[in-house]
Amino acid sequence: MFNMGAEPAPRIYGRDKHGIARGSISHGALKVCEILRTHKHSAYIVGGAVRDLLLGVVPKDFDVATDAHPEEIHRLFRRSHLIGRRFKLVHVLFGPETVEVSTFRAGEGGEADEHGRLLRDNVYGTRAQDAARRDFTANALYYDPHDETVLDYHGGFADVRRKTMRIIGDPRLRFREDPVRMLRVVRFAAKLGFGIDPKTRAPIRELADLIENVPAARLFEEMLKLLLSGHAAACLAQLRKEGLHHGLLPLLDVIVEQPQGERFLRLALDQTDTRIQIGKSVSPAFLFAALLWHEVLTAWRNNEGKDMRSIPALYLAMDQVLDAQTDKLSIPRRLTTTMKEIWALQPRLEQRSGKRAFVLLTHPRFRAGYDFMLLRAESGEAPMELANWWARFQDAELEERNAMLIPDSAAKKRPRRRRRSKTGDAPEQAPAQDEPGN
Repeated sequence: MFNMGAEPAPRIYGRDKHGIARGSISHGALKVCEILRTHKHSAYIVGGAVRDLLLGVVPKDFDVATDAHPEEIHRLFRRSHLIGRRFKLVHVLFGPETVEVSTFRAGEGGEADEHGRLLRDNVYGTRAQDAARRDFTANALYYDPHDETVLDYHGGFADVRRKTMRIIGDPRLRFREDPVRMLRVVRFAAKLGFGIDPKTRAPIRELADLIENVPAARLFEEMLKLLLSGHAAACLAQLRKEGLHHGLLPLLDVIVEQPQGERFLRLALDQTDTRIQIGKSVSPAFLFAALLWHEVLTAWRNNEGKDMRSIPALYLAMDQVLDAQTDKLSIPRRLTTTMKEIWALQPRLEQRSGKRAFVLLTHPRFRAGYDFMLLRAESGEAPMELANWWARFQDAELEERNAMLIPDSAAKKRPRRRRRSKTGDAPEQAPAQDEPGN
């Protein structure tokens, strides 16, 4: 344990002030705190869980901070494992619940790169130092389940009441230490309906380029949190407002400035937010397919304009768009494979003749592809008649399905439709969800 005698005293709020009852803490988090305390360690519920409880929101998970070292924590809990390189953590498992336990961090001593970004931070300290190392005041509150008090070193209690996101310390220094904090403040502000403190906001646009120094895998992880926050539309709008969108989703400005593209993107984000808010699952692959669809569409048309056949032009467009994203977001292959299947189904869904329609119904991504096409139809990009036809075809009996099919002979008589004419005009196209509704 650390000697905490010299640390600054926090403001202490009793239950009569904060209103958080011990019973609102998860079983696993309470057990972790109890066992650590039994072994002469201090332990507190920290971060977003305390903030959410103050707001009357049920936290998704509970984190614990302690003066015990990671190896000590690991020895105390049989079902636990060490994770992390930048800063070691312990995940303790209680049935389906995972409690993340961190050791108090010191105020300084970590390894940084030439831009000031911390590369390693495995330097342990006191509770007060740990509070100073946290990013925002609203996330730097400590709840002690033993006596039901909230400890506040940086005015986070008042900031939560004022609904304000404020960074701890010098904003420029803290954003340089970890540029992802600029994305986090946007996500928290949009998700919680908070304002951003003017001093915290001031350097964001100036330092936005530092996002490029963040490893692609970590940037993807943060973007996924943002997009699956249940407030993705508000988050992306805030990203644009703060000048943070460049480099995250290339050409996002161009996409949303196109009237048709904006309607499509808005519908996709709104549907995702609605599903998350009512507790339904979403498919990250479907969401990223929607976000990047109009880039694929533009590249597809450009490739066809070079006299490429339509389907090869589409597959080349997929690779071009995903290659442009890989350096920035490092979208995992398990997602890009599904995204490409959704996109590839779009021209196939235009075919309603012979055995093709029956074959499409057995495709493992049919539902995702159909939901994507329905989204396009609702945005005015694809014919609603086509979406309605597939809706009926899915539910029809075999005899009715056969009657609905367009004869192969009729399909062959129709001239093959190219996606782009010699003059450069592009006829309307059709392509795209995995789990229903994302």
